[in-house]
Amino acid sequence: MKLLDGKLASQAIKEELRLSVAQRVAEGKKVPHLAAILIGNNGASATYVAAKVKACEETGFKSTLIKFEDTISEESLLAKINELNYDLDIDGILVQLPLPSHIAEEKIITAIDPEKDVDGFHPINLGRMVQGQASFIPATPYGIMLLLEHFKVDTTGKHAVVIGRSNIVGRPLSILLSANTKPGNCTVTLCHSKTKELSSHCQQADIIVAALGKAEFLKADMVKEGAIVIDVGITRVTDNTKKSGFRLLGDVHFETVSKKCEWITPVPGGVGPMTIAALLKNTFQACVKRS
Repeated sequence: MKLLDGKLASQAIKEELRLSVAQRVAEGKKVPHLAAILIGNNGASATYVAAKVKACEETGFKSTLIKFEDTISEESLLAKINELNYDLDIDGILVQLPLPSHIAEEKIITAIDPEKDVDGFHPINLGRMVQGQASFIPATPYGIMLLLEHFKVDTTGKHAVVIGRSNIVGRPLSILLSANTKPGNCTVTLCHSKTKELSSHCQQADIIVAALGKAEFLKADMVKEGAIVIDVGITRVTDNTKKSGFRLLGDVHFETVSKKCEWITPVPGGVGPMTIAALLKNTFQACVKRS
């Protein structure tokens, strides 16, 4: 078993970006600037945003964190996004999800200028990605592809099973894995809550991506020897022995599944850091494209 270490891979990407930003500074060019909007007091969301801001600092990016109470109106949030769309100094905009129930997520996502949509959720960017055109790829699927690339994992001709069909992870990743690229060129089966005999599909897979949000769902008896397992899930589980009062579990039962794998991602420290690295790469490209 070998670890697909997201901390290691993301650090390499951040160092590459740091050198590129330093070169831009030396040439008198614009530094990438990311604007992040955080709504409410969700602990997990605050942690994610803080990690993104810290990553910006480490790579020499500028960042602006905009906080709102969860009582903010949809109209006010849309007005702020519109303001950022026209701000020439801002290269990338992200709105941390999930949003309060009174705000329509789809409306907020489509309000962001596609050229600043560094999370890659806008329908225009998703459409470009499907057609193999240049676009901002959703950060988590992009991060997974970068992780496979960093560790030189050969995916060509392999059967990949993706569990989860969200527009944020499952669907875009299934497209990326099936694309005529490296990594890529997989035969992909996209599974979900209505899939019959899910275990049977998984048992035939060379690559399994678990992205369904159920702690330790994927068990050892669902995985064949020598598989590559990518765990996207992260769930907080109460643990009074921890100072924080909780521990983090992925969608994979790591202790048993890891014994059968060729490669596996840990949780935490696997896909999470790569999502941030991909976000930074998208922001850098947005800056280069605009200046």
